[in-house]
Amino acid sequence: MRMPLNLGQQQATGKNGTLLLSFTAKQQIVRFGTSFISQTQAHLNLSREKDLQPNDYLLQSQQLWQELLQRIEIEHHDAQQVATFYHNFYRTFLFPQTFYERDEQNQAIHYDTLNKQVRSGVLYTNNGFWDTYKTVYPLYSLIAQEKYEEMLEGFLTSYKETGFLPKWLSPDERGLMPGTLIDAVIADAAVKKLRPDLMPELLEAMKKAATIQSDNPNYGRQGTTDYLNYGYVPSSYHESVNHTLDYAYSDFCISQVAQTVGATEDINHYQQQARNYQNIFDPITGFMRAKDTQGVFREDFLSIRWGKDYAEGSSWQSSFAVYQDFAGLIQQHGGAKVFEEKLIELCNQAPTFNVEGYGFEIHEMSEMAAIEFGQLAISNQPSFHYPFLFSYIGKPEMAQPLIKQLLTQTFHSGTDGYPGDEDNGSMSGWYIFNSLGFYPVTPGSGEYVLGMPLFDKATLHLSNGHTLTIESSPNYPQQQFLHRVMRNEQEYTKLFYRHEDLMTGGTIFNQLGIVPNAKTYQQEDYPFSLS
Repeated sequence: MRMPLNLGQQQATGKNGTLLLSFTAKQQIVRFGTSFISQTQAHLNLSREKDLQPNDYLLQSQQLWQELLQRIEIEHHDAQQVATFYHNFYRTFLFPQTFYERDEQNQAIHYDTLNKQVRSGVLYTNNGFWDTYKTVYPLYSLIAQEKYEEMLEGFLTSYKETGFLPKWLSPDERGLMPGTLIDAVIADAAVKKLRPDLMPELLEAMKKAATIQSDNPNYGRQGTTDYLNYGYVPSSYHESVNHTLDYAYSDFCISQVAQTVGATEDINHYQQQARNYQNIFDPITGFMRAKDTQGVFREDFLSIRWGKDYAEGSSWQSSFAVYQDFAGLIQQHGGAKVFEEKLIELCNQAPTFNVEGYGFEIHEMSEMAAIEFGQLAISNQPSFHYPFLFSYIGKPEMAQPLIKQLLTQTFHSGTDGYPGDEDNGSMSGWYIFNSLGFYPVTPGSGEYVLGMPLFDKATLHLSNGHTLTIESSPNYPQQQFLHRVMRNEQEYTKLFYRHEDLMTGGTIFNQLGIVPNAKTYQQEDYPFSLS
């Protein structure tokens, strides 16, 4: 791309070049304007800052970050843990990034990278939904709804310009990773009543990806036609197991959005398709496995083999992605006892791996092995929900020490303070939620599963103006269990919180203990499942 550069009375042109500016003065203030749209827009952007001094830029940045970082206030007896929290909290606001500017009339405009045109409207970029749907957007739904709502508008802009909702933007569509997990971002917003005005059009966009195979593999689902024909993505497709599981979850998300707009036929149809995960479950091994078009599982199965049929993991990291129906998955396994034994096996084994699917050791393998938490690869997004699987068999106490150990042993406030890829704020969001004591296992359900809080006190300034205060005591390393929960001074017995309840504010008091306090739960106490 050739771009002229104004240097006073001089003008330079070039292609993929560099510019070196040298100054004789020891200190020099340089002002420059940038734009993704045009030189004229760059000049306009610069003109809006002509009266600002260097300290003004610094003060504006400080004020912006202070406003964001005050939305959750932490009090704790260990200052290093507080530092770790804000290190993570800061990173949850770095992505996605605005990709629009303001014209002379202060209207939003952006550069359409596919059609090479300047268009009106907001646009967002630099985000991989395969990672961020799990944590970043559910966090925004509590404390940054105004940003979430505008992002939805930007994602709809992407759909209007490309014909498909985005999967991985940087700045335009890269088509990376399985699934179309922006569906979960939309569904979570829908059930939480964010931007209901956009939901009819977003529903149609979700259904398009679920039914139409794009000629460009960067867009929409892969193997759409075969998925609809067989009820699973055949093994001839790379990472077919993850595609199948992600499509089934996305189908659930479509049904949830359909409920909010009253599309009855869509509700029933996509709820049924949300059970397609059952089509690739192998009851003999207890894993999700790839099938060919004849319905035959791939031979020579090895549970720790990474890649090929699985995305960034083995069958251990890929077989529990049934966010919409864990009760149904437990039934497939043969009941709660068998499922519990499977989870124990998952955790209490060596973090070994086989590289055959990739042909070499990828960094996600190394990161799982480095933290020594069995096959519980919290170092990567597919395993984020694993500790909470114990809640679906009524044994949350089995996960509480595990969550506390993950928070305190695999995160810190340094530059290498993560157990693996941070990925657009997704791992930071995992830390934020778990340190508060609850986690959004199933975006699109409107629920958060109780976990194990880390801090003495957390104050959330919610987007609707209410305040939610969370206190935990006694709170020292030996207190590794959640003994009792009080919600607004009343004993709370459910294993989950509803979003609409948390948004009313109030108080949560977690009484922590040094030994587990096993309880018997009623059906209504369990988190959401289709079955």
